[in-house]
Amino acid sequence: MSRHDGLRLDLALVADQIFDGSRVLDLGCGEGVLLEHLIATRGCRGTGVEIDADAVLVAIRRGVPVIERDIDVALADIADDSYDTVVLSRTLQTMLRPEYVLQNMARVAERMVVSVPNFGYYPNRLRLLAGRMPISKEIPYAWYNSPNLRFTTLADLEDLFSQLGLIIDRRYTYTQSGRRLRMYGRVPNLLAGAAVYVLRPGI
Repeated sequence: MSRHDGLRLDLALVADQIFDGSRVLDLGCGEGVLLEHLIATRGCRGTGVEIDADAVLVAIRRGVPVIERDIDVALADIADDSYDTVVLSRTLQTMLRPEYVLQNMARVAERMVVSVPNFGYYPNRLRLLAGRMPISKEIPYAWYNSPNLRFTTLADLEDLFSQLGLIIDRRYTYTQSGRRLRMYGRVPNLLAGAAVYVLRPGI
């Protein structure tokens, strides 16, 4: 039995990157599933940030401390180095200013864990060639009701990390079925449905 039973794949990978006893900021924490798990099983202290009022209520019932605010606004009010790790799981693509969010994540914590769907995944490319916007397990919305404002490939995202001076310590890529890809370089940009990155600010 996995120590992360009940967590979806990317959240289990995120949880594995967080040290026991860490101070964790979870941006776009949803219903607080990850923080509840880290607090209960890893001795972490944490705070979530979530804009959806219904999700905030669920998180509070779980016993998770949550700030009900936009991520952009909440980050501006958080002091430098307030946390050990800041998490942004499947949320970067919904941000109006993703570069601002990443810069402030690097300011408030020494480690960053970011998970994203990969728009460059080959079934998405094939659907575009057929004249349709991609709909998949990782991008499950139609174009007209999607919360996603940005669509990025892993290659483009890694270019942004480099431009912002963020160092990739680890990258985990996986298919839509959840199979981990043991590949390096640009190949996962074609074959990975999503990725989890562990980042740190450059010196």
